[in-house]
Amino acid sequence: MGGYHDRVPTYLPSPTVGALHLGPLAIRGYAVCILLGIVVAVWLTQRRLEVRGGKPGQTLDIATWSVPFGILGGRLYHVITSPDAYFGENGRLIDAVKIWEGGLGIWGAVALGALGAWIGCRKYDVRFLDFADAAAPGVLIAQALGRWGNWFNNEIYGRPSDAPWAVQIHQWDLSAGRAVTDASGDPIVLGTFQPTFLYESIFCLMLAILLLLLDRQRAFKPGQLFALYIAGYPVFRIVIETMRTDEAKIIFGQRLNVWTSLAVFLLGVGLYAWLGRRPERPGSVSQNEKMLTTS
Repeated sequence: MGGYHDRVPTYLPSPTVGALHLGPLAIRGYAVCILLGIVVAVWLTQRRLEVRGGKPGQTLDIATWSVPFGILGGRLYHVITSPDAYFGENGRLIDAVKIWEGGLGIWGAVALGALGAWIGCRKYDVRFLDFADAAAPGVLIAQALGRWGNWFNNEIYGRPSDAPWAVQIHQWDLSAGRAVTDASGDPIVLGTFQPTFLYESIFCLMLAILLLLLDRQRAFKPGQLFALYIAGYPVFRIVIETMRTDEAKIIFGQRLNVWTSLAVFLLGVGLYAWLGRRPERPGSVSQNEKMLTTS
């Protein structure tokens, strides 16, 4: 009877190919996950916006502004906080535009995405705070789905681990969208690691569900649900950042994203408190009106 050391190791597999090549066209798993997240977020936001008095199609109209701004902001944040890959001695500036290879910073995506949404709301006569509240759960679900793009790219993992839920990671060629192979043609395995992308995906889904439940049970002032998203997401992100081992800017002994998460958390708390003291503007949908509309 075999002992502990005779057991077959278990782990979560990861793909050795992250892109489907159709002639010159490459369909990358990373991009598919991002696009799927956008579709789900637009669909859910539209349903929630109509409860708040929105008209059919308005979310898609606003998304034509918020999505490009969000992608641009996410890429800018990534490039600025990881400059060596693009401006360093062995960096390639042209790689800064290769979004399909991965590399979108959530903080830049949310910041510029919100700016794009604000522009779209003004253009299509939608109250921005109502739209932000409607969008918050969908944005979290989009983040949860987008994290699986990191799985396709064999990236965003933590420390080495032999836990049953550890993920196997291959040495990866981003430009080719596949694992590097050895002389025998077998994919090179780096080891098994904590799947931080999976932890964050699960947390984002849980936080989205929590916001949906709270929105049905409590009477929030306009914008407060979005403020809870801003304050809630960084709490777990700090935990994730302490687990990650990929290269990052270090400031006062901590990764840059730890300090960014702390600042965003404080911003969310302050925004929630400020909006709570703000008088509600005429035309906003009250909690009772929402319950009557959805019952």
